[in-house]
Amino acid sequence: MYIINIQLDRSQQFGDDKLAQHRAWFTRHFEAGDFLIVGPSKTHPMSGVVIAQAKSREALDKILAEDAFYPDGASYDVNEIAAHMVADNITDYRE
Repeated sequence: MYIINIQLDRSQQFGDDKLAQHRAWFTRHFEAGDFLIVGPSKTHPMSGVVIAQAKSREALDKILAEDAFYPDGASYDVNEIAAHMVADNITDYRE
């Protein structure tokens, strides 16, 4: 399992088309089951968090490379974790 912090490059101007492509990318991978949680950061502007699952880091890297902002419009900080405890009520926190 992976926690991914995505930070868009604030120095760039992003049009609506590119943002729409980005949203379509994370929606597609959420619907496919690759992304388990997706959401914008409330703390850091122009950033978001994804909790993902993939068979390998290489498979995850291929998914990230499909993002409209990859490789020069955003940074992707990937942290691989072992989820030993997961709350049954995790969906209670959906906004």
